[in-house]
Amino acid sequence: MTDIATTATTAPISMPLTAADRCDRCGAAAKVRALLPKGGELLFCRHHFNEHEARLVELSATVVESAGELV
Repeated sequence: MTDIATTATTAPISMPLTAADRCDRCGAAAKVRALLPKGGELLFCRHHFNEHEARLVELSATVVESAGELV
């Protein structure tokens, strides 16, 4: 008999960004949500996302950009 361990993985649930969501670096309106693979999230304005994008890619973060108008 063989034991096969299976793990179901689902995409993290992420609410749309709202006008109340602020950049974690400067407090400007958040345009990007970065979901970290070990848990947690970071919100960035466009400027700070561009500044930190390479590091987020290294960390394998899932990036969710706001689609047009904020809710």
